[in-house]
Amino acid sequence: MKKILIVEDDKSLNNGIALSLNTYECRQAYSLAEARSFLDNSVSLIILDINLPDGSGLDFCREVRQTFKTPVIFLTANDMEHDIVAGLDLGADDYITKPFSLAVLRARVHAVLRRGANESSIFRINKMVFDFDKLEFFADGRQIELSKTEQKLLKLFVKNIGVTLSRETLIDRVWSDGAEFVESNALSVTIKRLREKLPDAPIKTVYGIGYVWEK
Repeated sequence: MKKILIVEDDKSLNNGIALSLNTYECRQAYSLAEARSFLDNSVSLIILDINLPDGSGLDFCREVRQTFKTPVIFLTANDMEHDIVAGLDLGADDYITKPFSLAVLRARVHAVLRRGANESSIFRINKMVFDFDKLEFFADGRQIELSKTEQKLLKLFVKNIGVTLSRETLIDRVWSDGAEFVESNALSVTIKRLREKLPDAPIKTVYGIGYVWEK
């Protein structure tokens, strides 16, 4: 049975999450100190609050990433876009804001654990195959050459199918190499090139917001 570590200081909420995920073995921690005592290679997933009595979940996620590949889902009241970007940049696999639906949480947990079971980074979508380990990309049997920027953008889309990603989020995630200045049209140009190289990719513009890879 897969083990899930729930790090949430609200005991009522922690218990509710554990009850909702009763098909898994849940370890319940109410502080970072408790979470550290539970954490080992047997943990399949961490559900992590950010505002905890003895520190920040962001710092704990950074610690986890130094030693473990355990998937992390942030579950927090911090709902500003820069908070979400910070969490994802630290390597979190998902970010859910409070209040939330337990049914949605279960679905997100199942999705993250499914991805973890297939950690080959190979995505097969219609007649397209993207292998991010070997950096080989095919469309309709034809190999496509993608720049590093196009690869980053493509990976963001295929890992978030059906999710609208704002322009700000895409820019922060794709150009996160410390560049001080990014041309204002850099994202639009990269999107255009990706669409030209992958004409069957369902990348749709969400006017005034950003882009979505449609289901």
